[in-house]
Amino acid sequence: MTKGLALFSGGLDSILACKVIQAQGVEVQAIKFVSPFFDYDLLQNEGLYQQTIADKYGIKVDLVDVSDEYLKMLAEPAHGYGKNFNPCIDCKILFISKAKSLLNHYGASFLITGEVVGQRPMSQRKDTLRVIERDSSTDDILLRPLCSQSQNPTAIERQGIIKRDKLPRFSGRNRTPQIELAREFGITDFPTPAGGCVLTEELRAARIKRLFTFDPQFITPQNILFLLTGRVFLLPQGGWFTLGRAETENEAIEAMQQQGDSILRISNDRPGPLGLLRYAAHDSDFSLAATITAHYAKKIIPPPDVEISGAQTRTIQVESILLEEIEKHLWANIKGRK
Repeated sequence: MTKGLALFSGGLDSILACKVIQAQGVEVQAIKFVSPFFDYDLLQNEGLYQQTIADKYGIKVDLVDVSDEYLKMLAEPAHGYGKNFNPCIDCKILFISKAKSLLNHYGASFLITGEVVGQRPMSQRKDTLRVIERDSSTDDILLRPLCSQSQNPTAIERQGIIKRDKLPRFSGRNRTPQIELAREFGITDFPTPAGGCVLTEELRAARIKRLFTFDPQFITPQNILFLLTGRVFLLPQGGWFTLGRAETENEAIEAMQQQGDSILRISNDRPGPLGLLRYAAHDSDFSLAATITAHYAKKIIPPPDVEISGAQTRTIQVESILLEEIEKHLWANIKGRK
């Protein structure tokens, strides 16, 4: 039986791409790529995610961690960056090339994506789609079923296994046709369009861009997650510090603690921000991190004591500090210091 290997984001387009191929009697295996920039948390419970997607949409999906390949590509993307630090074209090429390398593993003969021509300004223009095919060497095996009628026919279509005229002809950013098709498949519970890749966000993209000026040993999935969570500071003696802004962030930050890190929290179990200090080797960085933690516990006057646990365990008595003095240590505000 013919099988297609689908690149699955979990969004409506990728769901529909799988369903329209299944509707023609062709087996579909989906793979969802994850990295610290997208859906890395799913690795904690892959089985639950697989069952959820199977139950909701009737799609088999595996998770594939591409963190190492992604970070290597991000350091020097052949097609450059977008407005911020987003390597949209090279990102697509990486995913499709990786999927191509997995065809034999899954016993599949062609690739499926949910791309729609004209939907995204950088990576889904007609000329860009052609570049992606060329640079991933997938000209004849990459099927974009939601807009294939505006693309060159692939081998699977020429062979008549996939009936080209039975596929939709979507284009542009209008989502109404996709929603109508979803209803035809009985799909009503699907994600709303996401805000986009974190590397297109000015603030967080700037944090990651700065990370790539550090020695390569610092460019790890764990440090990416650190920089994408909370308020992030680079302290004078080289310590990295991130501070939660809400309970959910506090929980995420605490879960990121690794050997050598210290957790900072307001003493006596009082509510307030929680911080994570990494790469700190000087007392002055511990003291400043404690001061920052106390400062953002705004409802507690005078400044509360801060408990440190982990690489160091102690309580620091905090003195007040000006906001301007704190903000100059924000990661995005540091100039020329690693």
